[in-house]
Amino acid sequence: MYRERPAAVITGAVLWASEAGPDAPPTRVLPDGCLDLLWSSRAGLLVAGPDRRAHLSRSAAGERWRGVRLPPGVGPAVFGVPADELRDRRVPLDALWGRAAATLAERLGPSPTATALAAVAADRLAAGGGPDPLAVRVAALLAAGATITATAAEVGLGPRALHRRSQALFGYGPKTLARILRLRRALALAHGGVGLAEVAVRAGYADQAHLTRDVRDLAGVPPTVLLAR
Repeated sequence: MYRERPAAVITGAVLWASEAGPDAPPTRVLPDGCLDLLWSSRAGLLVAGPDRRAHLSRSAAGERWRGVRLPPGVGPAVFGVPADELRDRRVPLDALWGRAAATLAERLGPSPTATALAAVAADRLAAGGGPDPLAVRVAALLAAGATITATAAEVGLGPRALHRRSQALFGYGPKTLARILRLRRALALAHGGVGLAEVAVRAGYADQAHLTRDVRDLAGVPPTVLLAR
């Protein structure tokens, strides 16, 4: 069982909750350029870093999860570390915040809500001066389908500088982020009933075969299998 809704306290953030059934298969978590603040009934408070490829999340029977998914580029301002240090990782919050994480766990209680986690993230974000404006602009441009060259020119950075800043803000360079955001556009179109051939054109792929290769590489399964699930 999985459900999600927008978070009111951070623009673009998502609150989510899930509970694993007795025979729940692994959950395929697709890459999205985001960092999450999580709570697990088994593992406590965790941070999920940005994935380059789909992550198969395995839960114990009855394990409950709560989380806030932060928009691309916002996580470093909340957690206080560059995103590439957390790439493809799930780490206990106390590995980043030390004793402050234990104090937070006591304050949140034995079963925190996603709303409470979002409030924590919002407080940290405000204390750090808000999200990096560059992250917001780069993510918006690439999500809209802008090229790497056009994005670099728009934000006033050279290619190398953009790559370096993107690593710290998103966990990977702009080319990888652009591929991941293009995948999200394609899936949104496909879930809306658009055929895969048209999805490929509208999302910016060379053709349907290109779409299939990219989805298989990033998600681990072809588009038809992914959409069926």
